[in-house]
Amino acid sequence: MENSSTGKLELISMKTFKSYDDMYKVVDFLNKTLKDKKVIFGLTKNIKQGTMTISIYET
Repeated sequence: MENSSTGKLELISMKTFKSYDDMYKVVDFLNKTLKDKKVIFGLTKNIKQGTMTISIYET
């Protein structure tokens, strides 16, 4: 999904926390539930540090 005026997603916020195995289910739920609100959630995992980062973007 891209912002029609700039062609890019706009990062709203990021939060890093201890890795949680089922967090991808939460992100999937948020993306499906809030897709018409023009936001998308991303999730990255840092295996070395044992953390995950959730990102929120405006589309």
